[in-house]
Amino acid sequence: MEAIGVPWFIAVRYLGPPLMLLVAGGALLVWRPPARRGLVWAALVTNLVAAALPFLWIGLQILTDQAERTVFGLVMTLLQPLVVVVAWLLVLTAVIHRPPAVPPVVPTAGAGARPRRPRVPAGTAEPEDRRGEGGRPSGEPKT
Repeated sequence: MEAIGVPWFIAVRYLGPPLMLLVAGGALLVWRPPARRGLVWAALVTNLVAAALPFLWIGLQILTDQAERTVFGLVMTLLQPLVVVVAWLLVLTAVIHRPPAVPPVVPTAGAGARPRRPRVPAGTAEPEDRRGEGGRPSGEPKT
């Protein structure tokens, strides 16, 4: 880093937190994968790229011999926060937008399967197969 005029502690200070976030977030994504895993990975990498942009910018200026042009510095000053905002928008999109609901798989009734009894709400008549003797509901008195 000294070759481009940046002390190592500055690089560690700027790149350390996004690297730790990438490691911790990656471990969480492997351990408990969310529904939109790709968006979260993209957000973590985008955040790291945003942190590395100033160093990449300094290196590019040195390689192209354009270090004195202030308009490029203004573009970089606006570009880095924009990339960070994109990273946060990716995380927000991953959290807000749920994947389409997959209908539950209901096993089909085989030849020997008994049909399910319908649920009866409280206070309504019982189904016919639960009636007492003589076809009357079990709660009615015999006459």
